[in-house]
Amino acid sequence: MAENQRRNDSLAYIAPREPGQADAWSEEARQRGGQQLAEVAEVVPPREVAAALSLKAGEQAAARRRIILLDGQPIELADSYYPLEIARGTALLEKKKIKGGAPTLLAELGYRPSRVSEDLEFREADDFERDALSLPEGSSVLALLRATTAEDGSPFEVQLMVMKAPRRLHYEIEVD
Repeated sequence: MAENQRRNDSLAYIAPREPGQADAWSEEARQRGGQQLAEVAEVVPPREVAAALSLKAGEQAAARRRIILLDGQPIELADSYYPLEIARGTALLEKKKIKGGAPTLLAELGYRPSRVSEDLEFREADDFERDALSLPEGSSVLALLRATTAEDGSPFEVQLMVMKAPRRLHYEIEVD
């Protein structure tokens, strides 16, 4: 696979894992170079995340922010957001790895994915992204917004991933 190509199986990131199995983020990061859990906090999410979570203006969500590394260099910012009524009192708001990953914990809490929606955008990096990804002024990024909803249509997880460009993403989604 080409150095600047990332193979992505979106379903792996929303499916619960078997007992003792590492979460998909950790598994991929280990293969690619590692990840750092940068922040876990209650925050007012970006506008597009708030809309995807059906939050009111100014309403907070739980955020888990990671930096994905390749050869020791940051290549992706991966932020996951959850409604506070789901996250409070759980490992989603603890600054440590979640055993089996967030999808496993969410499944244990009764939140199983029914529908996943993804939007991919190629855009100019903002100041924070340029700094975090060590990009020069005027650089572009790929931003992927993934919203996961339950069978009743309620959103329970939104991920915003910002990746260095140029990159090539390959998606495969199996449908039962």
